Amino acid sequence: MYASDCASRQVLDRIGDTWSVLIVAALAGGPLRYSQVAARIDGISPKMLTQTLRALERDGLISRTVFPVVPPRVDYALTDLGSNLLDLVKALTVWSEEHISDVLAARAAYDTRVAVAG
Repeated sequence: MYASDCASRQVLDRIGDTWSVLIVAALAGGPLRYSQVAARIDGISPKMLTQTLRALERDGLISRTVFPVVPPRVDYALTDLGSNLLDLVKALTVWSEEHISDVLAARAAYDTRVAVAG
């Protein structure tokens, strides 16, 4: 998995990407339109959202459904594989919420050490 061309590393790169994790979490409640996904994820550019949605679709984690209406409507939803990944995303979310004070304290201690040594 440490080789750049290893398939499992490529999957880890995808599911470890910040935007991928946030998109999977955003789709937890059911299908959303592009604009709804964009509205839920503060700071993501349209280009990055489009690229990440395509990559997640390619990897089988989300589905894209186009409805033949005017104007065109496109919904994104988790696939069974994406729903399975959602369990891990939820676990990471719980961990981060439980340990945020520890992380903030570690950052403050590090910043103090670096400032003093600097």
